[in-house]
Amino acid sequence: MQISMTVNGADVTSEIEPRVLLVHYIREVLGLTGTHWGCDTSNCGTCVVLMDGQPVKSCTVLAAMAAGHDIRTVEGLASGGTLDPVQQGFMEEHGLQCGFCTPGMMLTARALLDKNPHPDDAEIRQAISGQICRCTGYATIVRSVQWAAAHPAGSGLADTATGVPDVAAETEDAETEDTEVKA
Repeated sequence: MQISMTVNGADVTSEIEPRVLLVHYIREVLGLTGTHWGCDTSNCGTCVVLMDGQPVKSCTVLAAMAAGHDIRTVEGLASGGTLDPVQQGFMEEHGLQCGFCTPGMMLTARALLDKNPHPDDAEIRQAISGQICRCTGYATIVRSVQWAAAHPAGSGLADTATGVPDVAAETEDAETEDTEVKA
């Protein structure tokens, strides 16, 4: 069967078998491997993508059911070389460890902030309650979302030339300062 949808702002059309899950379509047909496939039972939430702005577990949605809809994956968060505040928040507040749940967590956080730009801790925890993180204990994830809420897009925190923080330069500066202190 032929399906068409919008993925990260681009119109896509593909010939697929009717039984293909959205997670497999995104990863295997479109090559967007940022969407992770975890439990295949909708328990872990690693496969979350946004469908028309709402978080859905793509392991329980047939690709055919997504036809005609707007799908956003983690690859669609950054825009023009500028990280989404949620991505920046996860970096600033160390909201990830192994990174397996991170794409789904970030998309859930983006949907929450789009609906409620200033959520409290309880609202953040409620939003991510359908997802499992085995590494962080959730405190850093909650702080990451809080950071994103406090720093909406366009707040000027990224490098102005590329829109992405220059981590290498920051590390080099820190090493230089450390050497100067020891000398």
